[in-house]
Amino acid sequence: MEGPIASLELGRGEVGNGFDETLHREFSEALVALRMAAHVRVVLLSAAGPMFSAGGDIEYIERLSVDHELRERTQREGLSAFTSLLEMPVPIVAAIQGHAVGFGATIATACDVSVAWRGAKLGDPHVLVGLVAGDGGVLSWTAAAGYNRARRMLLTGESITAEAAYDFGLITDLVDSPEAALPQARRIAERIAALSPVAVRGTKRAFIAAAKARNGSALEVSLLEEIASLTSPELQAVLSAIKGKRQ
Repeated sequence: MEGPIASLELGRGEVGNGFDETLHREFSEALVALRMAAHVRVVLLSAAGPMFSAGGDIEYIERLSVDHELRERTQREGLSAFTSLLEMPVPIVAAIQGHAVGFGATIATACDVSVAWRGAKLGDPHVLVGLVAGDGGVLSWTAAAGYNRARRMLLTGESITAEAAYDFGLITDLVDSPEAALPQARRIAERIAALSPVAVRGTKRAFIAAAKARNGSALEVSLLEEIASLTSPELQAVLSAIKGKRQ
């Protein structure tokens, strides 16, 4: 905690901040705790290492494909995490110092402010490996970039540069180096924290109401579809290929 600014960091920088079982659970729990913290005025989200997040950890995905109980728990955590991102009562400012992939890109596009290094790339490759883009990206990409562009990116799994993402509205601010992302994000967080908390929270509540009205049951549907696709033959083929390369 830094006064009214709560700092939250993805701390698996040595593996690209890939979401394994532990990080997935702890990220969800941390967001729920921040929603309940009355003294917090801004959440500052960052990541360790050169990547913002590589998305789902491959070993975690392997376990999910064969463990029904783990899939159900992951679905609940995913619903909680993305709901918390969208319904956080205070603004979330993210520092995107490197590539944001899959769930990492969903997080980046779901935040209120995203400061990205212009050399970073964003992409959601779920469909490329036989998975449904069900972690909330359908909602966050659509809200930020519009329905047509979201469909274009999520149905092809292609990546784009942060500069293109900025042009699309997926990213709000660009910086010229990875090292500049967090300081710029912090400056924006400090500016928001200095404003009237009543005014900021009230404005955020209005945005939340708009998102709820727009989203309907799309998040629940997308999560159910993604969980079901974890047993798809296409994903199993990808996992087998990865195992073969390891061996």
